[in-house]
Amino acid sequence: MRGFTMGAQKTRITISDDEKSWLESYSRVRGISMAEAIRKAITRLREQEGQSMYQSLVAQTQGIWKEGDGLEYQNKLRSEWE
Repeated sequence: MRGFTMGAQKTRITISDDEKSWLESYSRVRGISMAEAIRKAITRLREQEGQSMYQSLVAQTQGIWKEGDGLEYQNKLRSEWE
């Protein structure tokens, strides 16, 4: 099975009749199982949420460094490692 790994768990979900019809059509057109379509949707959602979380952290921490040029400081520290 594509995208299916050991340690996977079965989970029962409840969706409306309209959602099920749409999912069946979507899966049929793409030649994948409904389970595979749901796994793909979860993967995409996790990627989007991860990006949102990253962007939020960047926005929250932007401008915190007040000690001058941050890249120059990093390069100075890294030069000490050599």
